Amino acid sequence: MIIVLMCSPSGFAQSLDDYFKIAAENNPGLQAIYKEYEAALQEVPQVNALPDPLFSFGYFISPVETRVGPQQAKFSLTQMFPWFGTLKTQGDAAALMAEANFQSFIDARNKLYFRVAAAYYPFYELKEWIHIEQKNITILESYKTIATQKFKNGTGTMIDVLRVDMMLKDAQTNLSILMDKEKPWVIAFNKLLNRSENEMVAIGDSLKPEILLENFRKDSLIAANPKLKALDLKFQANKTTEVVARKQGLPKLGVGLDYVMVGERSDLSLPDNGKDVLMPMVSVSIPIFRSKYKASVKEAQLMQESYTYRKEEVANTLISDYETAWYEIQQQEQLIKLYEQQIQTSQQSLNLLFTSYGNSGREFEEVLRMQQQLLKYRKLKATALTQYQVAVAKINYITSKTY
Repeated sequence: MIIVLMCSPSGFAQSLDDYFKIAAENNPGLQAIYKEYEAALQEVPQVNALPDPLFSFGYFISPVETRVGPQQAKFSLTQMFPWFGTLKTQGDAAALMAEANFQSFIDARNKLYFRVAAAYYPFYELKEWIHIEQKNITILESYKTIATQKFKNGTGTMIDVLRVDMMLKDAQTNLSILMDKEKPWVIAFNKLLNRSENEMVAIGDSLKPEILLENFRKDSLIAANPKLKALDLKFQANKTTEVVARKQGLPKLGVGLDYVMVGERSDLSLPDNGKDVLMPMVSVSIPIFRSKYKASVKEAQLMQESYTYRKEEVANTLISDYETAWYEIQQQEQLIKLYEQQIQTSQQSLNLLFTSYGNSGREFEEVLRMQQQLLKYRKLKATALTQYQVAVAKINYITSKTY
């Protein structure tokens, strides 16, 4: 019994949350975006570091004679320092841009979850349509048997048998098409999860609409959206970059040390004869060409304005997408209720028509028509349930639901 349970579909069925986790771990597009975030983090220690010290060596081809001897060679070591606070400010700007990249990763992950959900729920619709068509074929086969028997008994007509036979062939063809559709869907879904295309995909047997309150998750639409957070961080990073640009327009300080090798004089005996020279130095850069610094400041200011406009545009799009998705949810809720009522009424009508046909042998065409009507409403309900769940997944994405 344990082996049977382990081998049954329920033993390895996976929920949508399980598929979210698989996609987050395996999807190469998402992994690429995360690597971009990690790469952006490596920018921080780069801009925080001092420029490399400058070492130089000079050799006097014609030695310069001094009182204590000829100068033979010169070694220099110089270290430049940017204006106070420049390195820290550059590091802050790079850290903010890295954090903006992380928010872009969060948005990409949420979008991937939506793509998984938007591919997952139509599989329920396909499975349900297959089940409905299989059930329809079983019913039509029983109708054909009854119609054939009535024809043999003289209480029915051959046209009833032909009508049901035509509908049966249509249903069998539809079922074959639906069955063929399953394989490419499974391959596409597995590739979205970046796993073997033959991996089995398990899905629940039923979908039920949730009870959602008005303005469902709307308070998270603007406050929690990673796209808006990323734009805020980029705005702050460029504001910090503006400060960096101003600091770079200030003098840079340098300290250094020169060491001069001096040869001994052989013609005289002097104190400090041949003594090498050690000379500390201080240097200051003079930023007199101001156009590039002004341009850097202006660039940072223009980027701040750009991010402000982009944030407004993204916020408007989010609000529009939310209202569209919420309308879709309400529409599908109404359709689900309508189709449930129509299914119930159609089933009652079919039962009455079939009873009448069993007694009189007439109106078989109405029986078949009502059977097709019932089939249509069942399929429409499965589609409405699917579209409802996809719309809920869309709202979960744009409101940045965490799983």
